[in-house]
Parts: sequence; C-alpha cells; structure tokens
Amino acid sequence: MPPAPEGTPTTRSAARVALRDIDRAADRAPIARLLSATGAFTAAEIEVALELVDEPPEGGYRFVVADVDGALAGYACHGATPCTVGTHDLYWIAVDPARQGLGVGRALLDAVERAVRAAQGRLLVIETASKPEYAATRAFYERCGLTLTARIPDFYATGDDKLVYCRRFDA
Repeated sequence: MPPAPEGTPTTRSAARVALRDIDRAADRAPIARLLSATGAFTAAEIEVALELVDEPPEGGYRFVVADVDGALAGYACHGATPCTVGTHDLYWIAVDPARQGLGVGRALLDAVERAVRAAQGRLLVIETASKPEYAATRAFYERCGLTLTARIPDFYATGDDKLVYCRRFDA
C-alpha cells in the first residue's frame, strides 16, 4: 500500500496528522506502548495485536500509522476477509490517549476506507465489545457514521456482547 496522504485534524489542535505505512521493526515497540497506554486492552489482546505486526506483509494484514509531531500517535490494522467477495475487516484501531481528539482516529479510519475502496471493497466490518471500557470507541464509530448491524450477547464474557459495525461502499 503506498503512503497515505496527510490528514488534517478537525478538533482541538492545529497539529498535522501524517499517515504512513508501517515500519514493522521500528513501530512494534511504540505500538505496544500505545496499546498498553489506552488501558482498554488486556495483555492477551496486546499480544495478538503484536503478532499481526510480526506477520510478514504477504500475510494479508495491512497497516496505516499516524504520526503527530514526529511521534507515533495511532495505528490501524485491516485486511480483506478470507472467503468473501469484497468484504474487509478493521482488526485494530488505536490512538494514544494523549493524542485523542486531534483527528488521529478519523484520519486512520478514512485511510482504511480509502484502501478498501481502492481494493474494490464493498463492505467494511468492525467488531468491538460492549464492555464499559469501549464506550468511547463505540461513540467514535457512531460519530463516523458506521452502522451497528449485529449484537451477539455474552460473546466475550457474561455481560460483554460482541458488537458489529459496518460501512457499505457503493459499487
């Protein structure tokens, strides 16, 4: 995937959000710190996220990284969904808590959507949890106009449902 165009934040700061491809070796540790800093992910979840960073590029996982003031501020991991025609998953999106509200998440989601469209994708699927720690994430998806299309009760744990958000793209 070629480097993504730069985005401009829309809220509290005039800082520039620079989007780029991942440098798997150099970005692994900053991504690990970012995931831990959010407080939203368990150690097991962080381990899975980093396993995807460690996958070779031909493994199908695609990444976009956001820098603000020269430092990693967020990242997203996405890819085509196996055994489907035109469906893509957003596997991970995370923003450094100190950089939230700068438009980083929106710039990352926009870059993923551009990549899905460029691949002739017709559907972007995002799975998340209903637990309270993910309330801000769900609000973000809703502000971005994603549609909650499914809920599986008690999927992750008792009282923690799986929520599926989608964005359809016109052909």
